[in-house]
Amino acid sequence: MTNPTRIRAVAKDGVTEVRLLMSHAMETGRRKDAGGKLVPAHYITEVAVRHNDRVVLAARFGPSVSANPYLAFRFRGGAKGDRLAVSWTDNRGESRSDEQRIG
Repeated sequence: MTNPTRIRAVAKDGVTEVRLLMSHAMETGRRKDAGGKLVPAHYITEVAVRHNDRVVLAARFGPSVSANPYLAFRFRGGAKGDRLAVSWTDNRGESRSDEQRIG
């Protein structure tokens, strides 16, 4: 199982700033191991961030995104104590969801 997504969210003057660090190997399928065999592709394909059940960010990733993807963005709205939920799915059907309260 992967490590939890690190989430930092701060609301100020009607705008919430969000920073995410997702723990994932993000293998392209083109790298070779020590034995010369290709490492199978394994990467995040879809990411969604919700503020109180409203989608504030939806993204599609591919194999060219680096390991442990970092995202930073802002959205209007959000208040201290509101719920922020991050979920992702990868090309093998694995998924993860994490939540954090806005500070």
